[in-house]
Amino acid sequence: MRILILGAGKMGTFFTDALCMQHEVALFDIDQKKLRFVFNTIRITDPKEIEEFNPELVINASTVKYTINAFKMILPYVNEKCILSDIASVKTGLPEFYAQAKHPFVSTHPMFGPTFANLSDLSSQYAIIISESDHLGKVFFKDLYQTLHLNIFEYTFLEHDETIAYSLSIPFVSTLVFTGVMKPQEAPGTTFKKHMAIARGLLSEDDYLLTEILFNPHTPEQVEKICAQMDRLLTIIKNKDSEALKNYLVESRKNIQ
Repeated sequence: MRILILGAGKMGTFFTDALCMQHEVALFDIDQKKLRFVFNTIRITDPKEIEEFNPELVINASTVKYTINAFKMILPYVNEKCILSDIASVKTGLPEFYAQAKHPFVSTHPMFGPTFANLSDLSSQYAIIISESDHLGKVFFKDLYQTLHLNIFEYTFLEHDETIAYSLSIPFVSTLVFTGVMKPQEAPGTTFKKHMAIARGLLSEDDYLLTEILFNPHTPEQVEKICAQMDRLLTIIKNKDSEALKNYLVESRKNIQ
């Protein structure tokens, strides 16, 4: 299959490496420097060259801020049967875009990032495939993600956004609260250092991505749950209520079993 990948960032080059030995792959990025080290791949910097490549599948690995704009840039140069796909962690606006584009599409979300995941072993990681996607696109990504040993789930666009609000918003908000009270430590403990590493990784992400995840319509409900738990814990601590703390710890341990 002829596959065009948009964006030579970390995920774009990851998918290029994963696909270039079994498929004819082209990688498009307007920044030529980002294309220097790709292997067994056609390098494209001018969208007009896409028409000659004539992709059968486009994988949009641009950052969330530019996902739809990247699609719009290349649409004049792909045929009407070309499958459009995205791997965006935030699907805002994509259902509407796909409806207007009138191309077959498949939307997925590999639930791992190059910041934290061990890309050489993804067996403990997850991927979501959007159920409204076209059949052939879903088959392709199911095969790809199975080859990568990912755990695959199928959700609707709405279910995906609800899941992301829970699985990303809660740790993101908790980490941002941690950094909000941060001060330098000359002799940090092990737990502190682990939290610090997570915080640095999170804050190295694109601001737009963080904004879109935190502004997910389902995020406020999750943040309210965090606030309620903080209020409960603060009351226990202020009252030095050993029995209440014991019960709280029992509940907490059950939640992570």
